[in-house]
Amino acid sequence: MIEFRRNIQLWFAPERIKEDGRTPDYRFSLANERTFLAWLRTSLALIGGGFAVDQFLPDLRWAWRAGLALGLLGAGVLCALRAVNHWVRCEQAMRRGEDLPVSRFPALLSIGVAIVAVAMVVVVLFGWEG
Repeated sequence: MIEFRRNIQLWFAPERIKEDGRTPDYRFSLANERTFLAWLRTSLALIGGGFAVDQFLPDLRWAWRAGLALGLLGAGVLCALRAVNHWVRCEQAMRRGEDLPVSRFPALLSIGVAIVAVAMVVVVLFGWEG
């Protein structure tokens, strides 16, 4: 729990990462940053999809529309938070000369998006009225 709290503090004070270990090859730090930005793009796409479902499917039953939209919006929020946490953890691992951290988040995100996609297929196949 203390490590998690320290990681969150590093989100807002990334210069403190330099206090730990030695500076890695800048190419690895830049690759880590590109990965962070890719996660943010994914987050924005999920959030945009959530708003699109809510705004452009007005004939869809409210429960379906809200469920699908909230699922996508929630996944977008989690993805954005996960992006910064993963960036900090990878930067720390590179500075310490450790293996990069592993995560179940990509698998969980994929399953969540797949569930929403299957629900959307059901909606398309069986009509807007459910």
